Amino acid sequence: MKREPFIRPYRPSDRAELADICVRTAHEGRDSSSLYPDPELMPSIFAYPYVELEPGFAFVLDDGAGNAVGYVLGAPDTAAFVRRFRTEWLPRVAARYPAPVGGARTPTEEMIGLLHTPERMVRDELAAFPAHLHIDLLPPWQGRGYGRALMRTLLDALRRQGVPAVHLCMVRANAPARAFYDRLGFQPLAVPDPAPLWYLGRSTTTPL
Repeated sequence: MKREPFIRPYRPSDRAELADICVRTAHEGRDSSSLYPDPELMPSIFAYPYVELEPGFAFVLDDGAGNAVGYVLGAPDTAAFVRRFRTEWLPRVAARYPAPVGGARTPTEEMIGLLHTPERMVRDELAAFPAHLHIDLLPPWQGRGYGRALMRTLLDALRRQGVPAVHLCMVRANAPARAFYDRLGFQPLAVPDPAPLWYLGRSTTTPL
């Protein structure tokens, strides 16, 4: 019998659904498959490394029938995560996604460039917000309180680990996501960046 939707830890059997959620939300909160034909590319940058390197901070929204329809993924120590991304994760995918030579000419090459530069995630301005996160839900599950519940689950896990604050980076074009983060108490962080991005941060101890 189907249960009510609930949040649970990620499990390896969720991998295909994790990838699908990532692809269907990766372009300013919308489907990215027309921009990035390889369905493994975006998950290889923004989803798989987290469940491989930090599985204790990976949670999914289960629709009640065992299907993952949303997730929140975190890294409690961004600098440590970046080091492991470089030494443990990148060698596993570099053959499929070799670093572009010269400037990026396509959206795919632009993303592959991000894959090969994980150090971009470490910024002095973010030192007081050592953790970072990614959160995505399929459209039918948005606006129903599940995003807040996922975020609360991750913040609780980070707090138990002694992590004081968390940040995220998002494209400015995704206005609905910015409104969501504002409602959850995330504050803008002053981080110079040539890309059209916002950096937002929040304490893990302030009630959500």
